[in-house]
Amino acid sequence: MNIKHFIKTITAIAVLGTSQAYAAGELNLYSSRHYDTDERLYANFEEQTGIKINRIEDGADKLIERIKAEGANSPADILLTVDAGRLWRADQAGLFQPVESEVLIERIPEHLRHPDGHWYGFSQRGRVIFYDKTKVDPKDIQTYESLADPKLKGLVCMRSAGNIYSLSLLASIIDAAGSEGAQKWAQGVWDNRARDPQGGDTDQLRAIVSGECAIAIANTYYFARALRTAVKGLSEADIKNIGWVFPNQADRGTHVNISGAGVVATAPNRENAIKFLEYLASNQAQEYFSAGNDEYPVVQGVELSESVSKLGEFKVDKVNLSVYGENQREAQQIYDRVGFK
Repeated sequence: MNIKHFIKTITAIAVLGTSQAYAAGELNLYSSRHYDTDERLYANFEEQTGIKINRIEDGADKLIERIKAEGANSPADILLTVDAGRLWRADQAGLFQPVESEVLIERIPEHLRHPDGHWYGFSQRGRVIFYDKTKVDPKDIQTYESLADPKLKGLVCMRSAGNIYSLSLLASIIDAAGSEGAQKWAQGVWDNRARDPQGGDTDQLRAIVSGECAIAIANTYYFARALRTAVKGLSEADIKNIGWVFPNQADRGTHVNISGAGVVATAPNRENAIKFLEYLASNQAQEYFSAGNDEYPVVQGVELSESVSKLGEFKVDKVNLSVYGENQREAQQIYDRVGFK
């Protein structure tokens, strides 16, 4: 084979590889969801539509940077993340395009989607107050604001200030109480800490079991998972000793976060991407979010899994989740000012 023929052959192979990624019957999904149970979710879509899903999985921030670096040639059709804050970051970077879909508008509540259809939420989890039943009266922790009460000094555990869940929670409090009220809250919670922030949500629950904390903030699906299956450091007896409160039920409702997705601005398979979003809003997919990963559906009337049903339904704070991103920088500044690590 001469050198010219060799170069033509290599070029043809490269073009073939590219054309496969952009084929009409495919969907290129960039996802920061890392749950094994999602395999069935994707398989169902492929079976129903004949559209093959090509997945790239990584942390949300890395995927955002990857799409930005790929530019106009990015094969990404969908970016799927596990929190509203990063959806906002991606949107600010210009990575999403507006999607008009009667299915999505009808089925996804307004506060769980971008005002212009840049992204949609497909599963949700409440940010709940958990407590040691032997040490805490639930009447004392009915609101997020109550966690700043000096009588809870030395009892509260929370994730680090830089964690996206902590930033989103404080962003929602800025919206509800203003900057001054939010800073007062952050200062009070920091003063009431049982230990400096460390670990993930499940570690906060384990800290209640170990006695390091009597109160902790965590997402519902971590606890629901422990109700359903064995989780290291959380025995059945341990679980029975942990109670939970859905905060602010008498006023604005409990803070929620989402897994959500949007169609990438340069998506080569736009129609397939919209079909995928509409599939995620179907009853079948919504039930699977609940049964497979212990999350709350976003579509009204969809049956909850057994584990999620044990936690119960609750009044949701219906502030549009775009607020989490809009107030994210100020939330970090407030945490920094009060010395919240």
